[in-house]
Amino acid sequence: MTTRRTLLVAAGAAALATPALAQSDWPSRAIRVVVPFAPGGSSDVLGRLIQPGMQQALGQPVVVENRAGAGSMLGAEYVARSAPDGYTFLLADLPFAIIPAVMERVPYNPWDDFTRASLIGVAPLMMFVANNVPANNIQEFVALAKARPDTLTYGSGGVGAASHLVGEMFQAATDTKLVHVPYRGGGPAMQDLAAGNVQAVFVSLASALPQVLAGQVKAIGVMSRTRLAAQPNVPTFEEAGIDLVSEHWWGLMAPARTPQPILEKVTQALNSTLASAAIQPRLDALAVLPRATGQADFETLLRADLTRIAEIARSKNIRAQ
Repeated sequence: MTTRRTLLVAAGAAALATPALAQSDWPSRAIRVVVPFAPGGSSDVLGRLIQPGMQQALGQPVVVENRAGAGSMLGAEYVARSAPDGYTFLLADLPFAIIPAVMERVPYNPWDDFTRASLIGVAPLMMFVANNVPANNIQEFVALAKARPDTLTYGSGGVGAASHLVGEMFQAATDTKLVHVPYRGGGPAMQDLAAGNVQAVFVSLASALPQVLAGQVKAIGVMSRTRLAAQPNVPTFEEAGIDLVSEHWWGLMAPARTPQPILEKVTQALNSTLASAAIQPRLDALAVLPRATGQADFETLLRADLTRIAEIARSKNIRAQ
């Protein structure tokens, strides 16, 4: 005889089984990877670079969707508010750790509202200047900036972007004063640099590669301990006597409470994608070191960056207006 108690127990068991069934069937439809910047920046480039391999590994369409604005906060908030079902991911990068340190109001918690899946890769930032700037190395640019304070401009991917913070760090390290010009992503900033509308931009090689290959901008410094194999003629800032080292990272995040088995499948797909022979030369050309090492490594890096960048912003009084 069926009783009310029996029905309640059966209903509870069905409710518990549903998420497990959903996870075992995942993915059963298209997956969105939200890039919180305009097309053309490094996050957009990497997202579209891994898209074919991820799609093949997961057996479902992977759609890269640009949701730019508010220094990447619009796209990040969209993902934070999405269902934790494994069908919406954020392609986060270094600005994700910068924004809480420089913005007064952030519409999400950078830790509690997300689940980290895996890093994608890391790369040092570089300094690029317009071809019409009469400086061919770091020392010449610093001398020019000191001779013309509050005159030379630098573009960034937006208020709170990595290129914004590093521009402020550059000024502090060199005792110079530049004028900040924010854009809606690294791509538009590089386009205006190539047009000569701003004098400098601090981004990764991935963001600047089209302009570099076309000879439209000059690379004058790299913020790593050693020179890049992809750009061996570009000196480090340390060679110029300036202690400025900064590494950009990219990773995949999901809304909080996204099931762990889904995150593990994503990491496996990312690993197989980055290990493919077809993608390696393109990553090398972008000076991106693959690092799909899973959740624990990503969380360690993000915690450290959230703390480190908050201390830098506080000590140098860097706040977005």
